[in-house]
Amino acid sequence: MGCLHLSSTFLSFLFLISLLSEVNPASFKIVNRCRHTIWPGFLSGANTPQLPTTGFVLNPGKSRTVTIPRSWSGRLWGRALCGQDSSGKFVCLSGDCGSGQIECSGSGAKPPATLAEFTLNGDGGLDFYDVSLVDGYNLPMLVVAKGGKGGNCSATGCLLDLNGACPPQLRGDGGVGCRSACEAFGDPQYCCSGAFGTPDVCHPSVFSLFFKHACPRAYSYAYDDVTSTYTCAGADYVIIFCPPPYSR
Repeated sequence: MGCLHLSSTFLSFLFLISLLSEVNPASFKIVNRCRHTIWPGFLSGANTPQLPTTGFVLNPGKSRTVTIPRSWSGRLWGRALCGQDSSGKFVCLSGDCGSGQIECSGSGAKPPATLAEFTLNGDGGLDFYDVSLVDGYNLPMLVVAKGGKGGNCSATGCLLDLNGACPPQLRGDGGVGCRSACEAFGDPQYCCSGAFGTPDVCHPSVFSLFFKHACPRAYSYAYDDVTSTYTCAGADYVIIFCPPPYSR
């Protein structure tokens, strides 16, 4: 009977923790340290709660906090060099989501784009997060976990301005952004697709190593999990674009 009582008490405790995780959502503070305006965009994963916003303007030196459900998964990125085209649609030369408006409304970033990716309250109640250059690079970004426990809760990101140092073969249209080798060449060996669709046969390339050497904590290619995925529990997050001392 004692074991049964302990077991039911433990289950009740886990249920309470689960409820609290939904009652107390996470906060994502988005900070613009760039010298120019950016337009952060959000894309929610499949079967995950939608957010109160999927895109907004953020002037230099400003920040905005977005409330995020603890069961959310998805990604965010920064758009830049944005305005209205001749037809009145909102477009961006960097990180455009193709919605034609400031809100991305379920559309993701057009590569190249630096991505912050999150799965909150995943396996073991941990948040999983990373900064990915798998789709290329457009802006420096830092992700900092605040107030969490469990996991490593380490900061991650890509702090360097890679646009100027980008290999010529990877430079985006008009010199905007730095493409991944997959985007630039479409070769399965760079995309980890087809016959190269497993980690046993898809290895870092000279191009992914360019990203990895510059930003060792960021994802540089599809199977870069070991050195690029971070965990925390119950944290809030600060996402800084153009973090000091880098501002552009």
